Amino acid sequence: MARRARLVLADVPLHIIQRGNNRHRCFAVDSDYLVYLDLLATCASESGCAIHAYVLMTNHVHLLASPSDKTSPARMMKAVGERYVQYFNRRHTRTGTLWDGRFRSGLVDEERYFLICQRYIELNPVRAGLVNHPAEYRWSSFKNNSSGGNDSFLTAHPITRQMGIDRQSRTDAYLALFKESVLEDDLCKIRYATNGNYAVGTEQFFEKAAGALGQRVCRQSPGRRPGA
Repeated sequence: MARRARLVLADVPLHIIQRGNNRHRCFAVDSDYLVYLDLLATCASESGCAIHAYVLMTNHVHLLASPSDKTSPARMMKAVGERYVQYFNRRHTRTGTLWDGRFRSGLVDEERYFLICQRYIELNPVRAGLVNHPAEYRWSSFKNNSSGGNDSFLTAHPITRQMGIDRQSRTDAYLALFKESVLEDDLCKIRYATNGNYAVGTEQFFEKAAGALGQRVCRQSPGRRPGA
């Protein structure tokens, strides 16, 4: 059976997950994380992807990005994946694949789910029990998005820029989002959409995206067949 075409729309946020093969470690030492981020910055720029958020876990990666065209995410992930594997195998004296097949992705309704998805990504280390607060985790975009940092390759989405009239008010508003965890229902919707190559959002967003892509963007609800 042919694979469904990946859902990508220019300038519409995309949640991307890339996992290590058999969930094995793909980051072993600090230099691995640093090299990956350097490659991500380069490859995102070369492919025309604006990166809004990320987290690098020991055996997988989450990204939130807005592509400039429908080929941008695939070109970015192919480039960063191949270059990083070459580095990782050489650095750790190993051979063979590192990634678990193709990356997974899902369209994100920016009006309803962008900030939820960004929180989902940056809270990943907390849910995994690695830290008590996202600010304690080094390998994510939280510090940059909450109060400014060194990740110059990140691009603030218009929604985050509209959270306040100045930097301090935006910081306060962003930090306030993290006083509560993401609702379980929203967690499930984001995971389902990303793992299944669907969209997460409202019915209006589904209709708009489906019209632009010419294909369905959410799983059809089970129902009775005509005449059944």
